[in-house]
Amino acid sequence: MTTESSRNPARDTVRADARRNRERLLVAARAVFAEHGIDAPMATVARRAGVGVATLYRHFPTREALVRGAFVRQMETCGRALRDALAAEDPWTGLTHLVETVCALQREERGFPAAFLDAFPESREEHARSREQAERDLTVLVRRAQASGALRPDFHPSDLVVALVAHCGLVAALPDDPRASRRLVAYLLQCFRATPPDEPLPPPTTLTLRGFPATPESGARAPRRT
Repeated sequence: MTTESSRNPARDTVRADARRNRERLLVAARAVFAEHGIDAPMATVARRAGVGVATLYRHFPTREALVRGAFVRQMETCGRALRDALAAEDPWTGLTHLVETVCALQREERGFPAAFLDAFPESREEHARSREQAERDLTVLVRRAQASGALRPDFHPSDLVVALVAHCGLVAALPDDPRASRRLVAYLLQCFRATPPDEPLPPPTTLTLRGFPATPESGARAPRRT
């Protein structure tokens, strides 16, 4: 029997439909997580994708699996940025690249910040190992940057987590203001330096005190511009 004759057109159609449903679910998940956070009801994702809840659970049995699938590319980008930072000849350049890459993803994928900080619970052994390795690698990168004299000696690896949480809050409050994000990242990196450089900051935002945003949970309107 030839390979061509052994193919089952009906089975191929089912597989193609399954692939399309999976992709629709991932696109819908990213949109729903951006609007409502990663704790949004799974049924909301299914409705956005135009499929039944049973179809969603066939592809993604748990919320964690859905979040991981929705942001796998972004997580891989973060992992690659950390590896590149460790391999960089200049550790400060590597650290800067890492911070800018993660913050750019937080800015561009509105559901990603929460996924980055909280999507992989420590109870899952494989993810716990990955996170522990990332923390060790980050500590190595920090020590190298300090040894080079570029990074301030009192910097602690946890300071980077604090910075990412702060940036996460900014992009949640000002999702349509990329200039605020870029300026904050530049401020943070200059503060991290042992000797702040004289290079100018990116252009400031147009936000004013009159448009000061409330917390995202308050349901406040978008800040006013002048």
